[in-house]
Amino acid sequence: MINEVELNDINASSISVIMVSYMTGPALFEAIKHVILDTKISELIIIDNGNPEQVREKLFLLVKSYDHIKVKTGHGNIGFSKGCNYGAKVASGNYLLFLNPDALITKNSATKLMNLGKNLKRPWITGGKLINSRGEEQRGSRRGEVTLFSSLLTVLHLGKKTIHEENNPLPNGAIPCSAVSGALLMIDKSSFQIINGFDEDFFLHVEDLDICKRAIKEGGDVYFLPNATAMHYGATSDIKKIKVELQKLNGFKKYFIKHRKYKLEIILIYISLPFMALYFLYKATFSSDKKI
Repeated sequence: MINEVELNDINASSISVIMVSYMTGPALFEAIKHVILDTKISELIIIDNGNPEQVREKLFLLVKSYDHIKVKTGHGNIGFSKGCNYGAKVASGNYLLFLNPDALITKNSATKLMNLGKNLKRPWITGGKLINSRGEEQRGSRRGEVTLFSSLLTVLHLGKKTIHEENNPLPNGAIPCSAVSGALLMIDKSSFQIINGFDEDFFLHVEDLDICKRAIKEGGDVYFLPNATAMHYGATSDIKKIKVELQKLNGFKKYFIKHRKYKLEIILIYISLPFMALYFLYKATFSSDKKI
């Protein structure tokens, strides 16, 4: 699918924003407004994985008002990864910014992520700082290396080093990291093709960890840029939390198996699955909307 992306007639410095939306709610139109306000963004592609009819009608009115907005609908809920790949295929820009439909991007952040990427080694990925409504950095903007062992140590609070880095001092400038968030992730089309886009086996969640891991395995750079920001509501889709957490469980299982370093590690992965399931069940039942 990704090999079908055409590189002909692509503007060398144009940015296409790709939003994959499923039952997002009012935050979708706030996110769209912030993209429109950034005149350096050349194109906005909205992949409608499933929204109410009245929302689609509003989206099509936007298409009539703004030449640089495209809406793709009628394909059903194909999942986040497949939706991203679909958006990349139809994008005309050379730089692809995957932006959550509930993330309000700050003006010029897309350009900052693009300019950083121009100086990195392909396949490169850049990501910005996600903040909540109080201005605090959200979990997931920057991560340490995510393995089965580092994840277990983090969940069990064993050791000082965790996969989460949002509580570490904010760097003064761009820094390399193991993964950035798919809610605010930029990559150029050449890099996207090198790693064959998002892995469509990941329906929802963990696809960002996977694409960053593959970029690094290919010898590329993954960088976090603190002054490229977006306010991220999070958990706005009208979907039961237990379903979301089960998708996370499935995603981490696939990720750990796919990127295991040792053959026998798969035994530990399956031994850990019941405990992982209990953890995500607990999160769905009792915890707040913090990301893992």
